[in-house]
Amino acid sequence: MDPLVRPCPSETDTEKRTKRRQQDPFAPHYSQNAVTTNQAMPRRRLGRTGREVSAVGFGAWAIGADWGPVDDAASLAALHAAVDAGVNFFDTADAYGDGRSERLIGRLLRERDEDLVVATKVGRRVPQEVANYTAENLRAWVDRSRRNLGVETLDLVQLHCPPDELFDRDDVFEALNELVESGRIAHHGVSVETVDQAIRAIRRPGVATVQIILNMFRQKPIREFLPAAAAAHVGVIARVPLASGLLSGKISLQTEFPDDDHRNYNRTGESFDVGETFSGVPLEVGVEAVAELRGVAAHGTLAQTAIRWLLMFDQVSTVIPGAKTPEQARENAAAATLPPLDDEAMRLVADVYERRIDPLVESRW
Repeated sequence: MDPLVRPCPSETDTEKRTKRRQQDPFAPHYSQNAVTTNQAMPRRRLGRTGREVSAVGFGAWAIGADWGPVDDAASLAALHAAVDAGVNFFDTADAYGDGRSERLIGRLLRERDEDLVVATKVGRRVPQEVANYTAENLRAWVDRSRRNLGVETLDLVQLHCPPDELFDRDDVFEALNELVESGRIAHHGVSVETVDQAIRAIRRPGVATVQIILNMFRQKPIREFLPAAAAAHVGVIARVPLASGLLSGKISLQTEFPDDDHRNYNRTGESFDVGETFSGVPLEVGVEAVAELRGVAAHGTLAQTAIRWLLMFDQVSTVIPGAKTPEQARENAAAATLPPLDDEAMRLVADVYERRIDPLVESRW
């Protein structure tokens, strides 16, 4: 095996780390609060993978590209801060900075002893045509991600919002199953744009997880997908939980975004699906809706409340907000420890969605 490759943690690896820490209880941690915060972070089962992952994970799109300037040192510090806060699930993709995000997480894996779960995505570095999703290409994409992350076996590989017609192609899912059998990947799943795609994906017995846009502005999956996913024992990864920052309450109509930030160049879907930017909600509508939602943040920030709202749904395996700084990573993780939202707050979120957002996004996604 390549000496630079770090194998996925095995039971033996975990036992060795535990024994070492028992022998040296004063071994240094990256944070003085690491033990306390790790105990506070709840874990949930990640569908058919059988892995227990942190209720709040780390979405690594922003540390790769498309969210304005990024500093690798700050990104790595954010990753470490997340682990210190109890996060053990990291989601990335080979397309995020053309591997930059994967390589940063690969460095994290080499610098930490914790048993971390890394999900990556493949398929967006080529034109979105089903003909490109061959067994040979899938194997090459997976091998590249293995090198970027420095692991022998990838924990979870997801098709990265593939073309709609791909969901009906048996050969693609058979190729993914073969990658599992070969040991290159442990499990596979799909990241989707629509509820219909999510429903079609979970019909595949090999699909362990589905990653879907789910937030206060995108509630259709709650009634149409989450129950089906639970029945199929498929994990649900809630992405874009803050609607590209709208639900942080820090964005106004006057906010200016850098040229290389998708919130500047993709507002109407010029570069990829518009649902990836502000969840497909026009900025003006989103800002007005957020003004009404401020009242739900009885504990913590509005961003934390938006994350905690997602955790009210037991079918959600993990929520993956992004972070570019340690402060953001710690704030995101702390959302998991907030008190549950009360009935009044839940009704307010539902009411704002039904009045302001539903008529605009429901039929499309």
